[in-house]
Amino acid sequence: MKLGVVILAAGQGTRMRSSLPKVLHRLANRPLLRHVVDTSNKLNPAQTIVVFGHGGEDVQQTFSSDSDLLWVEQNQQLGTGHAVDQAIPALADVDRVLVLYGDVPLIQTETLSSLIQAATQSDLALLTVDLEDPTGYGRIVRNEQGSVQRIVEQKDATAAELAITEINTGFLVADKKRLTDWLSRIGNDNAQGEYYLTDIVELAVADGVDVKVAQPDEATEVMGVNDHAQLAQLERYYQHNQAKRLMQQGVALLDPSRFDLRGELTVGRDVQIDINVIIEGRVVLGDGVCIGANSVIRNSTVAGGVQILENCLIEDATIGAESVIGPFARIRPGTRLAGRNRVGNFVEIKKSEIDEGSKISHLSYIGDAVVGKGVNIGAGTITCNYDGANKFQTIIGDNAFIGSDSQLVAPVTVGAGATIGAGSTITSDAQPEMLTLSRSRQYSVKGWKRPVKKSKK
Repeated sequence: MKLGVVILAAGQGTRMRSSLPKVLHRLANRPLLRHVVDTSNKLNPAQTIVVFGHGGEDVQQTFSSDSDLLWVEQNQQLGTGHAVDQAIPALADVDRVLVLYGDVPLIQTETLSSLIQAATQSDLALLTVDLEDPTGYGRIVRNEQGSVQRIVEQKDATAAELAITEINTGFLVADKKRLTDWLSRIGNDNAQGEYYLTDIVELAVADGVDVKVAQPDEATEVMGVNDHAQLAQLERYYQHNQAKRLMQQGVALLDPSRFDLRGELTVGRDVQIDINVIIEGRVVLGDGVCIGANSVIRNSTVAGGVQILENCLIEDATIGAESVIGPFARIRPGTRLAGRNRVGNFVEIKKSEIDEGSKISHLSYIGDAVVGKGVNIGAGTITCNYDGANKFQTIIGDNAFIGSDSQLVAPVTVGAGATIGAGSTITSDAQPEMLTLSRSRQYSVKGWKRPVKKSKK
């Protein structure tokens, strides 16, 4: 069976009160539609079509790297039935059609697989769920034998139908030929004046089709996003599940409700994470890593035994084993720490390689630098790597000692074992194993008196 997927993503999302298309609003720092596309891809469909409308150019641009997606525009918003009908001509060589929604991001692959399996026994299978409060959703109407007869929308339901708790999620799988026929026969004689995709159920039953049903494990899987409150609710649910999974892998989250994973995290044993930590992109944490409160780690690898103290930002970097970072340290893209390094309070490192055992403990900026082993860089040191137009490199040899409040004006090399006197501005290479300093002569002025204010008469 060749599967075609149609993702409905044309809605304007007026309740979001935003110029951004609704499907581009983010959950776990990824567009809502990205979650749906990634889930769909796991099903290995023969074709995937996204039906777009409002903000379509922005949506397509966001997914420009997804070359396997086909795009169909819904010029007029005439309902879900109309939207799917627009996609049918683009579905070339498929047997079954799965309908997904770009603003329902948490649907799971396992749930969709169950729905697809149900569809092997019928020309139409629906995903339904039972809710304590079904307000706002279309109800599944069954006959006395329990067979699905039709779906009635909230605004069109009778009092008896409104009491039904089994609701339509909108997800369905249908035989393509039968779906094409049913779509051609639905009308818009309803409170909204729209072509409801749900109307195909009654047509299918009239054609003698025994409509099958599957259900998700969790109702939250099929919850959509219509406003920022719902988006925030789904964000917390998503993060709760991520935290639960990590703790099952052995991660010690000091407060799971105050942890956000916005990407992919690979962890070793005995990892501990304090409150308000955010993990973004692809991050690897080795055995025994400890992350302090309020830290952000993005697209980085942190080796075993590393301590990241409070309030640190690490981005696109590699942190070697047994290093200590922070508090209040910023490790910028392109930085590689070899191991057993100390990067302390208010230190910023950018695009630099720091070899084993080197320390930058206080209030320093190290940019575009190559630092050898066992180097000690004093407080207030700056590598002056930018002349206003170009970047230049600073090289510091093994076991060098850089005194506090020094400026190393790149391009410059500090030789192995060299010492730079505190307060120096180094504009030429410093020789190995020698003291280099640039400092004005200190002197005291005899007889000098501090000015005083003249008294008022």
